Amino acid sequence: MTTSLPSNAVPDPDQAAGTAAAPPSYTHRQILQILSGLLVAMFVSNVAGTIVGNALPVITAKLGSTQSQYTWIVTATLLSSTASTPIWGKLADLYNKKNLLLIGLGVFIVGSAAAGAAGSTDFLIAARAFQGIGLGAMMALVQAIMGSVIPPRQRGRYMAYTGATVAIATVVGPLVGGFIVDQSWLGWRWCFWSAVPFALIAMAILQLRLQTPTLRRGPAKVDWLGASLVTVAVSDLLIWLSFADKSFPYASWQTAVMLGTTVIATVLFILVEAKAAQPILPLPIICQRTTALAILASIAVGIGMFGSSVFLGQYYQIARGYSPTTAGLMMVPMMAGVLISSVFIGRWVSRLGQWKPFVLAGAIILTVGFGLMATIGHSTPLWLIGLYSAVAGLGLGMTMQNLVLAVQNNVSVRDVGAASAAVTFFRSLGGTIGIQILGTVYANQVTTLTRTRLASLQLPASPASNASDSLSLDLSRLPAPVAAAVRSSYGDAIGLLFLIAAAVCALSIICVVFMRPTKLRNSFNLDNAASGR
Repeated sequence: MTTSLPSNAVPDPDQAAGTAAAPPSYTHRQILQILSGLLVAMFVSNVAGTIVGNALPVITAKLGSTQSQYTWIVTATLLSSTASTPIWGKLADLYNKKNLLLIGLGVFIVGSAAAGAAGSTDFLIAARAFQGIGLGAMMALVQAIMGSVIPPRQRGRYMAYTGATVAIATVVGPLVGGFIVDQSWLGWRWCFWSAVPFALIAMAILQLRLQTPTLRRGPAKVDWLGASLVTVAVSDLLIWLSFADKSFPYASWQTAVMLGTTVIATVLFILVEAKAAQPILPLPIICQRTTALAILASIAVGIGMFGSSVFLGQYYQIARGYSPTTAGLMMVPMMAGVLISSVFIGRWVSRLGQWKPFVLAGAIILTVGFGLMATIGHSTPLWLIGLYSAVAGLGLGMTMQNLVLAVQNNVSVRDVGAASAAVTFFRSLGGTIGIQILGTVYANQVTTLTRTRLASLQLPASPASNASDSLSLDLSRLPAPVAAAVRSSYGDAIGLLFLIAAAVCALSIICVVFMRPTKLRNSFNLDNAASGR
């Protein structure tokens, strides 16, 4: 059953626990008021995820961090946000989404304030992990709230704003981080403290403007066993990816223990979810044709999106010799592509009521863009790199939000939180795996090329011939031929990463081809089962 809503209805107050009323209908102006708070929250969360990249060398130098701790400052946030995303998504289907988002913002604020006040690296890692829990809430709940207050047919139009926000935040984050650490009157602590006032503004707007219904079946019951198992499975996998071949070899007892635990926890999680009354990741939804294929496509997009952006910045800094701030500016073409396609394609999706043609076109364009970027070398003209990355950005903007929209259109509004979180969770997981795998490939390729070029120049081996060491070297202090060999190796190795990313994204094309095309609804689906298979 679907329920059409009168366009002139006024949003009702939050529904009492367990009430299965239809979502209130909002006017365009009211939706924009709600979005103002959601977009601020999304902007803050995305900036927080990227602001540390350029500032991290300064932060670790000030705190006297080790190389292992350096990695954990990033990994702790990524791990906790990824693991908590499906939990927040399921809670969104059981409790009031507005209250949950306010709690998530509160957690983020406390974590950010604590991170800025850190006096040791261990304390900073713990604060970053706590901050990541709040980030997981925003990743899951912003999409869930949009799915519960905006009918699918109209949602593409408003998802354009979220895509634009992500694009702008991705560019602003590294630039702000580089600017802050370069200013003596600010210092690195403001990389974390600067997010607090924006998060408070988002809380104020949401408190005043947002009313969300609670649409659940029966009494609320959180599947804490399932939540614990998925957290263990994801945490062990991400920890292993972070430290394998760095702190211990692939063939080791640590690998056996971590991967064994991941497999056991995953199997137990599936068994528990199959019997749970209100599972964290409902298997009937995950196994639906549209949702399952959207998840696979999102993993591919996540690998390409996160992996490419991380190492493209490294290419600009090491291979081309630009500063962190300038390297951030070099990412503008890709984000401009995301911004343009998000805004215009989102409107076309809403106007035509069709998502599949645009998602398929986006997957093809993304694959072509990464294929073009696979030709990049150390001397490729910057304008050509900008053109190629803009093409990839156009593909990203067409796929990211519309894959979530396809899943939301396929499920009941009561399950929109879990379904949205599932896509976001697997996209983040794919991105995390992509960063680790592509990073290993990049390091090995750089090492091989550097050693070959030093040998061809009849130069002796040096610390710069090891990729993992060359990151910490000041290339300006190396002999000119050695520094040139290192830079050219970083420049020529990047093409292999984009070739792998293109191959992975080609899989997303296959997934989208087999997704069932569905017409976007003008109303909310209140059925217990999803509407499509």
